[in-house]
Amino acid sequence: MLQFSKYQGLGNDFLMLDGRSAAIGDDDMGLTQERIQRLCDRRFGVGGDGVILALPPREGGELRMRIFNADGSEPEMCGNGIRCLARFLADSDGDGPGRQWQIETLAGRIVPELQADGTIRVDMGAPFLEPATIPTTLAVGEAGLPQGQLEAAGISFAVGAAGMGNPHVVIPVDDVAAIDLEGCGAALEVDPAFPARTNVHFVQALSPTHLVMRVWERGAGPTLACGTGACATLVVAHRFGLAERRARIDLPGGPLEIDWDPASDHLFMTGPAVAVFDGVVTPELWGDDPAGDSPDSRIELVSPAQAPDGVPGAAASVDCASVCVNGCIRPEACPSAEARARVQALLNNSSLDDLVALATESLETRTRARFERTMPPGG
Repeated sequence: MLQFSKYQGLGNDFLMLDGRSAAIGDDDMGLTQERIQRLCDRRFGVGGDGVILALPPREGGELRMRIFNADGSEPEMCGNGIRCLARFLADSDGDGPGRQWQIETLAGRIVPELQADGTIRVDMGAPFLEPATIPTTLAVGEAGLPQGQLEAAGISFAVGAAGMGNPHVVIPVDDVAAIDLEGCGAALEVDPAFPARTNVHFVQALSPTHLVMRVWERGAGPTLACGTGACATLVVAHRFGLAERRARIDLPGGPLEIDWDPASDHLFMTGPAVAVFDGVVTPELWGDDPAGDSPDSRIELVSPAQAPDGVPGAAASVDCASVCVNGCIRPEACPSAEARARVQALLNNSSLDDLVALATESLETRTRARFERTMPPGG
């Protein structure tokens, strides 16, 4: 039974899967593009803008984050998503204000911190302003970042581009509410100027410290918020002379505070992340796994002393899905046999109701602990 928690940051919602104890090599926790689309479907599935996995680290961090959009594509990073992940970790582990996490992402290491008011402040790093690093074919202009004219839905827009580990195009407009987001956003996402596609943001400056923006996310369409997009929007707006280095940015789902620190060149994003509910994915929704790799049959870690000789990377584990692709390399002591036997015994001796009850008990325990931590003393 696959357990998940749903969190939202300004209405940008994600399904969180805790795979920190997963075996090395189990990078997708049984997810496929079809399963992600099924889970994120708001009518026939759970519903969400994406799925986030918390995984063991690879490069010296505390953990690693993988995120998948609702269409199954994998972006480099997501600001709202990493705030939700931090809140999920704090709720799961009982962490309090001041807790920081060193989280590895495809955009580099990101460091969120839990604040006393429950919000999450995230060091998003420095923006990418060279065309090749975004990537974009737009040339660097007078504003010191890639800029130019792009056309969508028959309208020519003056745009600026910035990267936050993922690509963003930002379009200042006089009235953000009047923009045809569906038509213009969809067209600009796939504009040839962005070979890896791009997130699209329309922004209106109410004052140098107060911006309003609308979001079209790459692979997701219109969303209520985008943390990396808010950071990129402040960068472009500041370089275009529309905003100061610190501003409140109102998104459809609510406000974010963005601070572009001149000393470090890093952007700091502060905003909320809220638990919505915990749940269990039914076998019918999860679907049959054609590879035979169900979420209950992942391979356990083996000690270095047990690792077979001559197997690359086997000092900590055996990834049977790749190492044993041509047959079990250690049939006399298969590291996954015991785990598979335990899973099979549980399935053979338990009804579906028993399995659901077991998962529900675990979820109730986590939810009760979260509720107790939020209650004031004596209250």
